Amino acid sequence: MRYNPLGRTGLFVSELCLGTMTFGSAGRFAAIAGLGQDEADALMKGAIDAGVNFIDTANVYSAGQSEEITGQAIRNLGLRREDVVLATKAFGTMGDGPLDSGATRGHLMDQVKASLKRLNTDHIDLYQIHGWDAATPIEETVRALDDLVRQGHVRYVGVSNWAAWQIAKALGIAERSNATRFQSVQSYYTLVGRDLERELVPMMQSEGLGLMVWSPLAGGYLSGKYRGGEGKGRREAFTFPPVDETRGNAVLDAMDPIAKAHDVSVAQIALAWLLHQPVVTSVIIGAKRPDQLDDNLAAVAIDLSEAELRALDEVSRLAPEYPGWMFGMQGAYRGKWIAQSRHKG
Repeated sequence: MRYNPLGRTGLFVSELCLGTMTFGSAGRFAAIAGLGQDEADALMKGAIDAGVNFIDTANVYSAGQSEEITGQAIRNLGLRREDVVLATKAFGTMGDGPLDSGATRGHLMDQVKASLKRLNTDHIDLYQIHGWDAATPIEETVRALDDLVRQGHVRYVGVSNWAAWQIAKALGIAERSNATRFQSVQSYYTLVGRDLERELVPMMQSEGLGLMVWSPLAGGYLSGKYRGGEGKGRREAFTFPPVDETRGNAVLDAMDPIAKAHDVSVAQIALAWLLHQPVVTSVIIGAKRPDQLDDNLAAVAIDLSEAELRALDEVSRLAPEYPGWMFGMQGAYRGKWIAQSRHKG
């Protein structure tokens, strides 16, 4: 297991992060959850024993049960709190009223206290805004998060499912007001979902943000068991994230010989590809059974060759889109001088 710094911080997190969406049995995510305390304890022990030090949850997972089970698992396993990087999120609906969701000062202040209680801890290492709130000024959200850090409830802050321009604006507001900046972005990224490479990846690389990848197997699609519309499981009840299966089947066909060459599962190749991407800080893995967890954990040992990475890139890369293709064409004018300068160095 390797450890990477989270954004522009000295906090090192494991390249695999244990996701806890499967913990609990209530709420809108019940279809992909269902694990009780004993099962969660076993999964967390397997992850910790493999070197994982990063745990990700959210207040909306199983209507708060995931946070409760996560916190209890840390205690049941006798883990030192300072050895675990604990991340959670807020934004989603936690009630029926107009004040029960969003990235407002009031909602965040209320929800961080509720999360701390459910997790049974005095601080959250990484507190993330779970989605974009069109009703709340970014200034309000940034200032509220800064206050939570100054109060000691939160140590670092991040964001999930925002567009590049929204994150860049928040970073500018934080710098201008001397407030705590985002250090991480939690986004969907897979061989069948590379959309973030258009705007988010260049922004993250420019601004020094870490990337946490959610649903790295595209909701199980990249396990290969749903190929051709066959197979039963999570995607049968919860078809998320969306996948272009015509394109996806071609990706799976390209992954098959690579998986056979390494004598590993197709899912491990999907994870290994992500771990080879320089922008990725940590890949969030979730499981319902120990064997699924073990399969995912084994991906850290796979070393893909340049030829294998090239083959996967060619079958999955995004189609050219403006202004990206213009950047490539016009970049050639200056690229030769950049290359010459590096050569001299």
